[in-house]
Amino acid sequence: MSSDFEQRLEEMGLSLPDAPAPAANYVPFVVVGNTVYVSGQVAVNADGMIKGKVGADLTTEEGAKAAEVCALALLAQAKKACGGDISRLKRVVKLTGFVNSTPDFVDQPKVINGASDLFVALLGDKGRHARSAVSAGALPFNVAVEIEGIFEIS
Repeated sequence: MSSDFEQRLEEMGLSLPDAPAPAANYVPFVVVGNTVYVSGQVAVNADGMIKGKVGADLTTEEGAKAAEVCALALLAQAKKACGGDISRLKRVVKLTGFVNSTPDFVDQPKVINGASDLFVALLGDKGRHARSAVSAGALPFNVAVEIEGIFEIS
């Protein structure tokens, strides 16, 4: 899967970031048996954190792009948990997505689709997962999106 995965990333014009360091007193991931629990990853691109409230400062589409950025960070953490060998990733099990949104915004699932769609595009059926998409009145550093994930590895 490693070469297929890397090829798909390249075809999509994407790359994995370095696995982000934790911003507080926690670890970026925990491995228990064949399960990797990845701490919430916030939306950070080359320009810095993607900040603001979806529904006021950002559109649904911009929020979905922020979720895609979170998905890449999740994959970077999963790869690190696999000792750098992404071929050990068997499947995405579950995502919990938090959207910094206005009280009247109701399209959180469309925002988190940015991550879900990326996982399926990169991993096929191994990328299909259970999921929650919830609104948050605020997120750390005023980021637009934060997503945590659970992965199965070999």
